[in-house]
Amino acid sequence: MSPDEGPRETDEPSSEATRPADSVDIDVDTDTESDVDTDIASDADNAAGAGDDADAIADSDTTPNRRDERDDAIEHVDLADDASQSAESGSPSRPSNGDGEDDSGSTRRHALFGVLGFTAVALVLRLVALGGRIFHWDEGRVGYWILRYHETGVHTYRPIVHGPFLPIVNDWLFVLLPVSDFAARLPVALVGGLFPLAAWLFRERLRDTELVALAALLALNPLVVYYSRFMRNDVLVAAFSVVALGLVVRGFDTGRLRYAFPTTAFFALAFTTKANALLYVLCFLGAGALIADHRLLASRARGESARTVVGRWRTSVSRSLTAHGPTAKASLARVLATGGGALVLFLAITVFFYAPRPDLWQALSNPAQLPNVLDAGTVGAAEKLTETWGGGGHQDHPYLPYLVDLVESLVYGAPALIAFGLLGVVADRYGLFGDGPRELVTFATYWAVASLFGYPIATDIEAPWAAIHVIVPLAIPGAVGVAFIVDAARDALDSRDAVSVGLAALILLSAIGGVAGANAAYFNSTDEADKQVLQWAQPENSLKPTIEVVGDVAAENDEGADVLFVGTSPPGSDETLFYVRDESSLNTAPPGGPAWHDRLPLPWYLERADANVTSSPPDADLSETLSDPPPVVIAKGYDRNEVSRELSGYAAFEHKFRLWSDSVVVFIDREELRRVAPEYESESSAATS
Repeated sequence: MSPDEGPRETDEPSSEATRPADSVDIDVDTDTESDVDTDIASDADNAAGAGDDADAIADSDTTPNRRDERDDAIEHVDLADDASQSAESGSPSRPSNGDGEDDSGSTRRHALFGVLGFTAVALVLRLVALGGRIFHWDEGRVGYWILRYHETGVHTYRPIVHGPFLPIVNDWLFVLLPVSDFAARLPVALVGGLFPLAAWLFRERLRDTELVALAALLALNPLVVYYSRFMRNDVLVAAFSVVALGLVVRGFDTGRLRYAFPTTAFFALAFTTKANALLYVLCFLGAGALIADHRLLASRARGESARTVVGRWRTSVSRSLTAHGPTAKASLARVLATGGGALVLFLAITVFFYAPRPDLWQALSNPAQLPNVLDAGTVGAAEKLTETWGGGGHQDHPYLPYLVDLVESLVYGAPALIAFGLLGVVADRYGLFGDGPRELVTFATYWAVASLFGYPIATDIEAPWAAIHVIVPLAIPGAVGVAFIVDAARDALDSRDAVSVGLAALILLSAIGGVAGANAAYFNSTDEADKQVLQWAQPENSLKPTIEVVGDVAAENDEGADVLFVGTSPPGSDETLFYVRDESSLNTAPPGGPAWHDRLPLPWYLERADANVTSSPPDADLSETLSDPPPVVIAKGYDRNEVSRELSGYAAFEHKFRLWSDSVVVFIDREELRRVAPEYESESSAATS
């Protein structure tokens, strides 16, 4: 295992389709209803002509009553059977709400308010007591190097700690806010809290109830909540990728080229967070290819030749490319200009985040350095990524245990979403209501399945945060499942079917209660009982006030070292822990060795306190090492008695350093303790005096 890779558990010291979307669209980008319904292949001034073309094509459809008079397939720029695939595409027709009455604008507004309401709830869940849990090992590692970058201005992309988004953003944030656990986690919490807004981007493909349900699932799922309160990149890459996908869908639904720019920006941001943004792109492409295959097979089943189908696809592409200007040439020029601008935007965001510091700032004043900076922020970063993650070394592990661990995390962290997701897949795919299957739901199902079976290969450690990448796509069919129950309850209420109403209410209330209970249990938890959701390298919360007292002691100590780590080897092992030969090697990444990483997350707290840290080698004579000890000595739990014998006048505080099988003892000089935190001394157990 790479020394900067991260702790493994095995490293432990011991062993509605009947209720379609509304016809009135309140578009946040100010598109009008006619904009949304207009053929993507035409501008607003020739929409009628495009509709005529669509009707002509639709003459070959055996079920023309399922089509809007303006061809949905052209409207959505589907590279497939534009008019004759309505049954397979499952794109929701929009004239009714299932009762034979037209939906009103107020209904769509209610859905928007629902999405906004769950977004507000999501923000509250993520921001309340955000700094209450002590940093995890991984948070401490990234946090320490952010602090060093903030101090030195030196930063270089290192794939082993993932993308540069958090270091760059938090460096700015620490200028505005005091450095704290809350501030460090704030970017992830804000992105996770705003994530439910992404549901609104799919408003042409999902019914109103489903939109609100999707927002609710993204806002309330316990795993998504927990890891939105965690300074890691998984929620960031998921949110940015899904928003980018939603903007692509909006571009198809509205025919607006301008969506290319925010789409590009969010995809670029996804790539600045974590390398598995590539996996999202692969999942999108794979699911899209399967959808296209569905359409081709359906066309062949109706007796159409492959040449006819491909010709229709080609016509659709041609229409979409030539519909953005007064002439075909002008339209193509506009499309190319938009593509070029989007590419420049992607490169600008990528270079800004990946370029080394302070080289980037120096290049702005000295353009001669710009080529090297551009190379480092693009080709150089890609080469580093390939060298670190492309060789397969990090994936050299048995598949089945990793799959079982992922499934276990899903079962404990997302049982309601899994149940609703499976129900949604069945309800939409087999037409329990409406015309289904709808392509968005099918697309998300393939995406979720690929993630479930793919991430045990891609990930390098068994960690519950990998489940985020299965939960997010599964939330779309999950929203369909929730809407199915809600609609069933509504229909039962209308027909005065008390039994069905009660059953639906029981299902929904059970799900709500389970989600609320899980969120309450996992909220800032560091308990081994929650190990299916928490990762092994999580210290217990009681260590946090102790290490904060250590920071106060270090601030009052004016001479010599403030903290000594007692280097050690675990019983029965020759592994070195806590010892660093040259502490000055920790000023810039990568760290010196051999055993700095085992101290995590303590370096984050000690660096914040500007503590002077030293360590002793494992084979050192303790009596000599501790003959003139600093005010704070930190040792492993199994070394407590031996260290205690050499210390006089120190209070000892022992805490779990991981969820299980590891502990740490913090010895603090009693005199210093009485000076900076007299109320804390009584909580200690005395070392030898």
